[in-house]
Amino acid sequence: MRQIIPALLAFWIAVSIPAQAQCETIDAWIEEKLPALLEIYKDLHAHPEVSYEEAVTSKKLADLLRDSGYEVTTDVGGHGVVAVLKNGAGPTLMIRADMDGLPVTEQTELVYASQEEITTKDGIQTGVMHACGHDVHMTNQIGVAWFMATHRDLWEGTLVLICQPAEERGAGAKAMLEAGLLERFPKPDQALALHVSATLPSGTIGYRAGYAMANVDSVDITVHGRGGHGAYPQATIDPIVQAAELVMSLQTIVSREIKPVDPAVITVGAIHGGAKHNVISDRCDLKLTVRSYGEKVRAQLREAITRRANAIAQAYNAPEPTIHYSEGTPSLFNDQDLAKQMVSVFRDTLGEEQVVPSEPSMGGEDFGRYGLAGVPILMFQLGSVEQKRLDRFAELGQSPPSLHSPKYYPDIKPTLNTGLRAMIAGALDLLQAPAAADQRN
Repeated sequence: MRQIIPALLAFWIAVSIPAQAQCETIDAWIEEKLPALLEIYKDLHAHPEVSYEEAVTSKKLADLLRDSGYEVTTDVGGHGVVAVLKNGAGPTLMIRADMDGLPVTEQTELVYASQEEITTKDGIQTGVMHACGHDVHMTNQIGVAWFMATHRDLWEGTLVLICQPAEERGAGAKAMLEAGLLERFPKPDQALALHVSATLPSGTIGYRAGYAMANVDSVDITVHGRGGHGAYPQATIDPIVQAAELVMSLQTIVSREIKPVDPAVITVGAIHGGAKHNVISDRCDLKLTVRSYGEKVRAQLREAITRRANAIAQAYNAPEPTIHYSEGTPSLFNDQDLAKQMVSVFRDTLGEEQVVPSEPSMGGEDFGRYGLAGVPILMFQLGSVEQKRLDRFAELGQSPPSLHSPKYYPDIKPTLNTGLRAMIAGALDLLQAPAAADQRN
């Protein structure tokens, strides 16, 4: 036993002290650079741009990355940016951040709140806001870029950073892949991304292996009829009555056609028909969001929606409805092995209690497309609201503002601190220098 104890102690020193020293290096660096990163964050937050219009944001990020020593390519799949840093032989890691804001008028009362406004294609005047945390994601990306460029002795391989447009439209990842992301640039062996959480306390990381986010399809249905006077309905085919029956019929697809163990959602988010009290119109328009995980259920939902819409039209002796599917985003499946490896790293870096399992979500994220393209991926959740603020919401019997809310904002300093610590530690682990790998093994 006396011989074993010194051996174990020597092993612990060999493994733990380098890891501890690395954490101290990261923490000290973050403390030094955080003020500059916070200024970048405030600028990005104050000047958001909506999907497909991220030109100014893209240029800011490209300039910052180029100045940090990265080989930068712009206009990849729209306003996408790809920055490559080669540091000897070794694996290739891709880290993704998304750039677009939302057509939401900010109500946070922050001193750096967005004052930006746009007019939508529908002629609606609205504010623009980073209500989904993409400003955090971009700032975190820049921080990781700075650290990796100035600590090349800690890693070997190739780092590919992508700044992706149009995530909110579920289109940016597809556009970058179609623009040759995996052919024109080093193909990654793994890919990481983080996403803020409005319910996890800052200082914590949430993770989930396997399915984490849903397939998302938008469905537009136009129910056709024959218009006329509201006093003489027998001379018409009322599309609003048809639409009302269709709305109720759609609700039973999930409850009666899908296995209870298979997650699925059909929500009718908008319905519009008619313009006057005594006029029966000749059409009624419905807008649906449809969500699932597996492709089999996804196809089953689509078939059932089409079948029921056509059947109701036939029952009313009405023309066949017009059904259009768009903005399809595939489900996000986190690689099991990569998740296990990163959870271990995050716990070593942040502490056991700060790394918690996340519930699966029916929200959508096009980061999953990189996984479908053959790259093992992991997106983890980044807590963004201080515990004391969450406690106050609970005292008031309120839920914290959700993502996409005009009142959502992160407690940025602890949020960014945790995001940087986690992502830098993860990147160093996946791009281990030979000496670091020997110490770990």
